[in-house]
Amino acid sequence: MIRMLQGDDEAQWRALWTEYLDFDGSTLDSTIHDRTWARLLKEGDPMHGALALAGGEAVGFVHYIFHPSTWSLGDSCYLQDLFVAPKARGKGYGRALITHVCAEAATVGSSRVYWQTQADNATAIALYEKVAERSGYIQFRKSVPS
Repeated sequence: MIRMLQGDDEAQWRALWTEYLDFDGSTLDSTIHDRTWARLLKEGDPMHGALALAGGEAVGFVHYIFHPSTWSLGDSCYLQDLFVAPKARGKGYGRALITHVCAEAATVGSSRVYWQTQADNATAIALYEKVAERSGYIQFRKSVPS
């Protein structure tokens, strides 16, 4: 079952979020965790989140952001984070979370959903090639000093 995040999901979300960051090899300041959680629940924020549940236990999550696009009349939807706990992989939760985001995007008139993954994440790429097409673009990023 996939459903939008709710206020009482915080402990389960934080456990999965921490596992996701560990998987990614990332460390974030706790204030970013707090701010992300608040934004995911804030009415009117462009950032949204949903959980995959198995028997009432959260086994995965997705975060996505709607934003204007210069390439279409409707907003685009960036699927920023997708994670399924290792014990729940291969059971369709990743695909269900992507389907949820696409349905939400269609509801608000978004013309596309896009995302990225690490080039060596073969498990994710195997799923993504079944549900979407590669864009052919390569991502570049540059940190901006504050």
